[in-house]
Order: sequence, then structure tokens, then C-alpha cells
Amino acid sequence: MNDDSKLPVQNAAIELTSEQSELEQADSSAGDAKFTLNVSGGKVQDVEGKQPGRVVEYATPRVKLIEEANQAIRLDLEPYPKALAAYNALRIDPEALAHWDMANYITMRKLGYNDHGRVHAFITGAASLAITELMLDAGVKTDIMESGVGDAEDVFLTVILGTMLHDIGNQIHRVGHEGHGVALALPILDRIMGPLYADPFKRAKIRAFILGAINSHDLNPPPLTLEGGIVAVADGTDITKGRGRKAFNLGSVDIHSISALAVDQVVIERGRTMPVLISVTMNNSGGIFQVEEVLAPKVIRTPMRKYVELRATTRPQGDEQILSRVRLEGDHFVMDLESGETVAVEVQDSQKKMQDAVTQTLGAGVQSR
Repeated sequence: MNDDSKLPVQNAAIELTSEQSELEQADSSAGDAKFTLNVSGGKVQDVEGKQPGRVVEYATPRVKLIEEANQAIRLDLEPYPKALAAYNALRIDPEALAHWDMANYITMRKLGYNDHGRVHAFITGAASLAITELMLDAGVKTDIMESGVGDAEDVFLTVILGTMLHDIGNQIHRVGHEGHGVALALPILDRIMGPLYADPFKRAKIRAFILGAINSHDLNPPPLTLEGGIVAVADGTDITKGRGRKAFNLGSVDIHSISALAVDQVVIERGRTMPVLISVTMNNSGGIFQVEEVLAPKVIRTPMRKYVELRATTRPQGDEQILSRVRLEGDHFVMDLESGETVAVEVQDSQKKMQDAVTQTLGAGVQSR
């Protein structure tokens, strides 16, 4: 078995640049954009093919943002009635709705992470379908098709269900959330897929692809199928400041939330040398952390590395200031934000994290030596 984690970076087309020419090139291909997540100026915009763009303010109730993603998903699934029926069943399933809400409660309220609930599920769902469509348009046969298990409709069904359920395991714990997600997804998948697949043999095989995608979306372990790779990459595209703002406002100020605020836009479109081009526009070069640590590994360490170009650019007008000053007071960093707010965050160095972990495990204090 090949270990994708050891594959060289050059297997994926990745380019990081701040040159204005790259932005101009991206603009010239805007007509081919399948999905755009744009939060420049506090807005989110998704563009599907040549359909008019839909814009929603992040400040409005999240239900409106979900509905925008819902419309993009439905448009992509229109040619595939079985996949559309599965999606329609999932988005109103009480168990799935509860899973999304509880996953968000644990990740955001208890851990101070970015959004992992309904909004993330719908946005990544729309992104995954855009990637899938570009792949199939380019003549790529995914594992479901290559193995003879199913056709394009089965691929779309697998990708949308796998993507939208990938993070539900967080409601139990962040540690091991991939495996928890597999267990929690099983009854939902059986309930949704039962009426759609009369043949239990084929249904079980398609379900295996979905569960595999859920289990490998965070590269632990890395996905082995293209369907799993699509789910992982789509998950990695949700890195804009709209998502980071939520954790930031809840008081989680770290490299993850700060760097997420530095990403204005993610565009998924037809590539120049590969089927898919993912373009990231940053308002601050600090956003490169999101690209390098979140998105790029999900391209490099998955079967998608042969099919995805990744480009990151800073906007021509230069960096936007997020923090004006940081000072250390005791064991806290005090950050003066550009908005005028002040936020205090405990310093969490690696030694302290290790001590806290041991303390939690043993139920006793740890003495530094």
C-alpha cells in the first residue's frame, strides 16, 4: 500500500504568489468559475457556471447563508435525481440536523475552533460538487466508476453525503472524530439510501465509499479513493474569514483564527493544466498559514494531487492590518485589534499543552523540573 503522506510536493501543482498578474489571470477565467466563496467586505458569494451570482451578508441569520449554498447544491444535482433525493432527505433529517448543531457546540463553544456545523456542511457540500463536476467534465473516472460499482450519479450521491456528514463526529470529541463520524453516519445513510437502492449489494458498496470519505477527510488516515480526496479537498477550501470570524468573536485568537481572517476569497474553477484550479485571495500574507497547513496537505496527500492546481495571491492593494499590537502580560498575550477591541489569550506553548494533557490523563498535577 502506498503511503500518500510521503509523496513529494511536486506531485501537486501549487503556486504561491503575490504578483498582481496572477489576479488578472484569475479574473480572465472568471467565466469558468464553478463555485466562489467571497467574503471581501463581509459578503459571501457563490457562482455556479453562468448563473447569476447570489450574495448574502455574513451578518444576516445563518439560515440565509445555508439557503444560498442549498441553491447551488440543488442546481448541480438537478441532472441526478437519485443524488438530489438523497440530498433533500439529508438536509431535513432530524438526526443530521442535531449532529451538525452538536458538532458545532463542541468545536466552537468548548474548543474555540472555527465553524464545524451546518454552515460548514453546506458550504463544503457546494464546493465538493463543483470539484466533482470539473473532474467528470475533464474525463476523470473516479473510483466508483473505475471499479464498476456505479456511475456519475452514484459519485455525486457519495460526494454530497460524505462531505456534508464528514464532521459530525466532533460532537463526541475532536480526538477520533473521523471514526465517531462513521458510526454516527451509518443509521442516517441506511435510512436515506434504503429507498434509493433496491439492490442491497450495490447499496452496501456505495455506502462503503461514503464511510471511507468520512473516515479519511482529515488525512488521518489519508484517503485512498478519489471520492475521499474530493471530500477532503472540499473541506480544506472553507478557509475564508467568514468562518474564522466566528471563532475570533468567541475569543479564540490564535494562528488559525487570525490567518482565517486574512483569506478573502476561494474560487474553484476549471484549471489551466489540470481539471481543477483552486485560487485563494488573501488580504494579508498571514493567510498563507491556511493555505499551507489546511488546504495544501489535502491536495498533496490525497489522490487529488494529480488533478488540482492550487494558487494563492495577495490582493494588489497590499496587506490589511488585523492586529495593531500584541504584548505579554503574565501568562497571557493581550492583543489590540485594529477594530479597537482588546483580547487577552492565555499562552499555550507546547510544554504547557503537554503538561495539561498529562494532568488530564492522570487526574493529578504535574510538577515542572
